[in-house]
Amino acid sequence: MANTKPRIVVLGAGLGGSIAAFELHEALGSRADITVVNKGDHYSFVPSNPWVAVGWRKRDAIEVDLKPVFKRKDIAFYPEGARRIDPANNIVHLNGGNDLPYDYLVIATGPDLAFDEVPGLGPRGFTQSVCQVDHAEHAGTAFDALAANPQPVVVGAVQGASCFGPAYEFAMIMDTELRKRRVRDRIPMTFVTPEPYIGHLGLDGVGDTKGLLESEMRNRHIKWITNAKVQRFEADKVVAEELNEDGSVKAVHEVPSVYTMMLPAFRGVAAVRNIEGLTNPRGFILADKHQQNPTYANIFSVGVCVAIPPIGKTPVPVGVPKTGFMIESMVTATARNIERLVNGQKPDAQGTWNAVCLADFGDGGIAFVAQPQIPPRNVNWSSSGKWVHAAKIGFEKYFLHKVRQGKSEPFYERLALQALGIDKLKAITLESAD
Repeated sequence: MANTKPRIVVLGAGLGGSIAAFELHEALGSRADITVVNKGDHYSFVPSNPWVAVGWRKRDAIEVDLKPVFKRKDIAFYPEGARRIDPANNIVHLNGGNDLPYDYLVIATGPDLAFDEVPGLGPRGFTQSVCQVDHAEHAGTAFDALAANPQPVVVGAVQGASCFGPAYEFAMIMDTELRKRRVRDRIPMTFVTPEPYIGHLGLDGVGDTKGLLESEMRNRHIKWITNAKVQRFEADKVVAEELNEDGSVKAVHEVPSVYTMMLPAFRGVAAVRNIEGLTNPRGFILADKHQQNPTYANIFSVGVCVAIPPIGKTPVPVGVPKTGFMIESMVTATARNIERLVNGQKPDAQGTWNAVCLADFGDGGIAFVAQPQIPPRNVNWSSSGKWVHAAKIGFEKYFLHKVRQGKSEPFYERLALQALGIDKLKAITLESAD
């Protein structure tokens, strides 16, 4: 690579992949050839999907056409997606049949949605989803039908899930919209989750998320079942086991539900699964403190595809979420480390994995800051109020503007984060630099 430009391929153009491409371009400019591979040519702001599912947003309002954005940055773009990667030979096999060689690979694919792991789960079964915008549109059509013909509702997540925030958001947003439509009094709602308690979030709670979320659900007349392992979904009910702390069955619940939105467990996408040394048994990418794969040193990973062990033992399997700011800290560390490798230096950057989250409830919400996201923490704070809803709207508009401009971190964002004492990278010590 001494006499040619390094070829950097970013696999995935979601939150992690798109920002990674922008940061790598800012760091290396014309010194590297950067290519993005993605299934589809649009970026979609996933946190807005619950709003799409109740009619508060249209699809085109939360999407960005990536073709002109990457073109302005002189970043090559292949929207057909990857069929398989060959890390031993540094090649990405594209769905279109072409092969794309690389010197450095950043895997930012996001997850495969494991709907097949629970009978009846998913849009092709008996449940709705807000994981993708097309799922949210389908859920919105079903929501209108629910409002016209009120029936029981179940919202939550299945065993092995690692993303719980959208489930809480959607339950509260549904409640808000159904009250606006004056039909909430005819729709019983139940929250079903594998978490050991409400507000665990896969993080053993942040601040008083347990108390705040339990209070919200009581005020909104939403019942709940925790330590839940779903057996199956049917057209008119959810059948779930409630487990004791020792894993034994406490009760089997048959919860009536005609409208069911349950988040699935995640796994790695087919293009990377079952590659020895690259992934764990679920297909998530193995990475060290520098986001670098231990076996293939020229492969980095960011986002939901990264393998992170669960926080402690729970009666029902519960994964760890990869929240937005945590992912951005992974991206910044990865871009810096690849830049150092291109310059003939060793990786030294470590993401803080801090979490800054806004959970919108339609007429309020809960915010929390966890520094770092995985305990023990230096900062462990949560709060609630109507300001969270306004802040979430502002963040949506800001982030979509950032993607449209092809910027990773405008100076005013950097200044704001510095003022709040929220960093993306850990301070580099002599020990960590060795």
